[in-house]
Amino acid sequence: MFLHNFKCALKTLFKNKVLLFWTFAFPIILGTLFHMAFRDIENNEILDMIDIAIVENEEWKKNQILNQVFDELEGDLFSITYGSEEKAKSLLADQKISGYLILSDTLKVVVKENGIDQTVLKYVTEEILETEEIMKHIALENPMEEESFYQNLYFMIGRIQSENKVELVDISNQNLSYTMIEFYTLIAMTCLYGGMLGLYVINQNLANQSHNGKRIAISPTPKGKVIFSSALAGYIVQLVGIALLFLYTIFVLHVDYGNDILKVVFLTLIGCFAGLSMGIMIATLFKTSENTKTGIIVAVTMLCCFLSGMMGVTMKYIIDKNIPFLNLINPASMITDGFYALYYYDTFDRYYFDLVSLLLFSGLMILLSIRSLRRQKYDSI
Repeated sequence: MFLHNFKCALKTLFKNKVLLFWTFAFPIILGTLFHMAFRDIENNEILDMIDIAIVENEEWKKNQILNQVFDELEGDLFSITYGSEEKAKSLLADQKISGYLILSDTLKVVVKENGIDQTVLKYVTEEILETEEIMKHIALENPMEEESFYQNLYFMIGRIQSENKVELVDISNQNLSYTMIEFYTLIAMTCLYGGMLGLYVINQNLANQSHNGKRIAISPTPKGKVIFSSALAGYIVQLVGIALLFLYTIFVLHVDYGNDILKVVFLTLIGCFAGLSMGIMIATLFKTSENTKTGIIVAVTMLCCFLSGMMGVTMKYIIDKNIPFLNLINPASMITDGFYALYYYDTFDRYYFDLVSLLLFSGLMILLSIRSLRRQKYDSI
């Protein structure tokens, strides 16, 4: 009887076009929209070379160290234009450069406005000047030949340059990827949308929801086997949908879920179970129509995804900072947080914590469902 009911439930689910749309088509459509919306956002934020000008006066030509240092920086950090002071002023006025350098008694930075590029230029210049002053002070205490002094100065400035390269490398995409966050929440949403499958299969077995449920209620078949086989069929359909989403995002949209793909899959399996159990709980706990229950599942799912960062990548951080309890009971946040743990952290402690949290959430949903089903009685069918 178990296998027979499982096959029937599976066929019924695959024939329900509405459920198939929300389970299979909608996540793929939304993923495509995410890809179109966010594919260029990170490339636009990459730190480009900074356009600057250098006034090539007599003082500059005589200073071999500064010439060598900025020759090294050109192409890595700065795009440099050499010329007269009038040319530099003209380029700055036309906003073709971020600023220019002029050497008189000291090296001066001239900018028109404040910004990231201007701050970087000012910082690098200050580092070079401070290092030069340190070397001059050392030279006064320990006199050495001029050639040796400049060699040491150049070596130290080169070290600062290489350190600045490390500090100025744009690693923001590795630390915070808008695209990955959106796809994490998309997977979480797809897992929770499995609740509609759980809702449907349970409603088919409730006497106050369907004619099939009335027949099951008066039949001698054990109700536990019928409900479990139906829920298993819903879970299988949900796994097919999430598998299609993974295949589409990996091979078509080229989404990189990291190196621990098995842990990603395992977390998704648990997330699907959490979504299914939530749907079963809503189906048994709320005594209302199927359409109303579906509306509740959609509303709860979208609220959970919103709080986990789907509509704004900073929302999860805001909740973590101000109302951390919400993320501890939010299954979408548990799923996305598990992905963060795999993507950003070297240890798996947080990942396993999220797995356990999802299992506890699922267990609570199942217990509430069992309690509600046992208390259901019908005066007439």
